[in-house]
Amino acid sequence: MSLFWSQWMDQFWSEETLLHIRNEWNSNLIRAPMGIMYDGYLENPEAEYDKVKTVVEAAIKLGIYVIVDWHEERADEHIPQAIQFFTNISQTYGSYPHIIYEIWNEPNGPTWPTIKTYAEQVIPAIRANDPNNIIVVGTPTWSEDVDIAASDPLNFTNVAYTLHYYAASNKQFNRNKATTAINQGICLFITEYGTVLGWANGTVDENESNLWWEFSDQHQLSYANWAIDNKNESAAALIPGTTPAQVGDTTKWTASGKFVNHKLQSTNQGVNPFPTTTPFPAHYWERTTSNTVESICLNDL
Repeated sequence: MSLFWSQWMDQFWSEETLLHIRNEWNSNLIRAPMGIMYDGYLENPEAEYDKVKTVVEAAIKLGIYVIVDWHEERADEHIPQAIQFFTNISQTYGSYPHIIYEIWNEPNGPTWPTIKTYAEQVIPAIRANDPNNIIVVGTPTWSEDVDIAASDPLNFTNVAYTLHYYAASNKQFNRNKATTAINQGICLFITEYGTVLGWANGTVDENESNLWWEFSDQHQLSYANWAIDNKNESAAALIPGTTPAQVGDTTKWTASGKFVNHKLQSTNQGVNPFPTTTPFPAHYWERTTSNTVESICLNDL
């Protein structure tokens, strides 16, 4: 599951939320989309960084993966800030196997050469502190054009490329793009998907959502649903007014939330029981390498 923008739904950025996501949602992954613009990290770096730390430390304690997401469309305009942020995060948490770095959420406008140049500056800052954990790189057109990235991949190991979709809007055409990228040998990671239309509203498209899940499971692609929030829109997993204490309450779930929860409950995510010791025992991860997050880049691990 994915959280919502940090500056607007920070009440859910807590250990309490993550405990429910692990236990009642059977999710072995939480995505932390730190908002950059619009009163986000650029204006309030310490406050937003602290929110990310809270989620990362809760994920480590609870034994689930955490995607640290630089959540914006024009990251190429804020390269020094991104380098500083990911330097700090990797210095602090890079020794833990839980962490995944998503360095650019959804490029909107920049072409792949610009995105690639950005990644070639940010990735070394992470690798200076963390040589192994997965880094996910955004792709053109709101992270839909993975085929374009596949034609000119980055020269780094343990790198995956972002694929985003909203099932009612992005259909077989987008799956064909993903197939092209996979056939060219790159790793994909669906760090954000929705069951509805691309603008987060409309009805749940169960048919297309199931086709996407079948495709993703066939190719062992990890995925995070947008989102654990109570905004009055169809993509939200929670109904308006839901509190963090109620994240596991089935009566507080939207149609999309119930649909996604059913999928996660029907899948062996390897999350029960998980130890809660800190640091997380490394040998446990060796016994859970069949998890999709571990398997997306087996050739590089």
